[in-house]
Amino acid sequence: MVQVLEFVDVDVVRGHKEILKKFSWEVDEGERWVVLGPNGAGKTTLLQLASTRMHPTRGTVSVFEEQLGKVDVFELRPLIGLSSAALLNHIRGDEKVLDVVLTAAYGMTGRWREEYEKLDERRAFQLLHEWGMSTMINRTFASLSEGERKRVQIARALMTDPELLLLDEPGAGLDLAGREDLVKRLTTLAQDGAAPTLVLVTHHLEEIPPGFTHALLIRDGEKVAAGPLAEVMTEENLSTTFDAKLRLMQTEGRFMAVAAQ
Repeated sequence: MVQVLEFVDVDVVRGHKEILKKFSWEVDEGERWVVLGPNGAGKTTLLQLASTRMHPTRGTVSVFEEQLGKVDVFELRPLIGLSSAALLNHIRGDEKVLDVVLTAAYGMTGRWREEYEKLDERRAFQLLHEWGMSTMINRTFASLSEGERKRVQIARALMTDPELLLLDEPGAGLDLAGREDLVKRLTTLAQDGAAPTLVLVTHHLEEIPPGFTHALLIRDGEKVAAGPLAEVMTEENLSTTFDAKLRLMQTEGRFMAVAAQ
């Protein structure tokens, strides 16, 4: 089994702020991880390291058993699909939906004069179909709702058939119906044995799709707990992570937490 990610005693320091502190974590092939923590915990920094967009200040990060700093990251990036708010800012509003997905084949965020094969066009259309966007391929990206943009982003992240898919708060900004639609689609993806290794970052328990196998809880740049979902998702761990006394509930494979009375 391939080790997809390995963090060993990782520190990330920006200015005088320690964003991650002596952080160690491992992700193996085929696992589905949810990363939970409050705002400012270091979750997005974790994904920037995993996506090779950032190097650690100290410690080592290995992606597909290749250590950052000792490998050409541009050889690794086609293996990694990323959906994030930072990427969203690089997509032009007048870009057609089909081209938003299609241009991922060349690692671009806008279509210029490059030519694409029919095979690439068919794959882009098929992904948009799978994510409920096939009727909107000629719409501009700016004309989409927040939920529609999130689905297009995930389709784009899957365009290169990655071996690792990183999703940074895909449910942020969605209304209840949009969130539930997203969770349903991510559940289908998680239960697909051919799907890539998944890492989903969120701070809402309700956004954890059934089918995810592992959880990482993080607070103030430090790991609170990591391991199989059923072992990590406890009231004690969640209360420590969010610095509040919480009561955990689970129904039909979904989690939620409320303040303990």
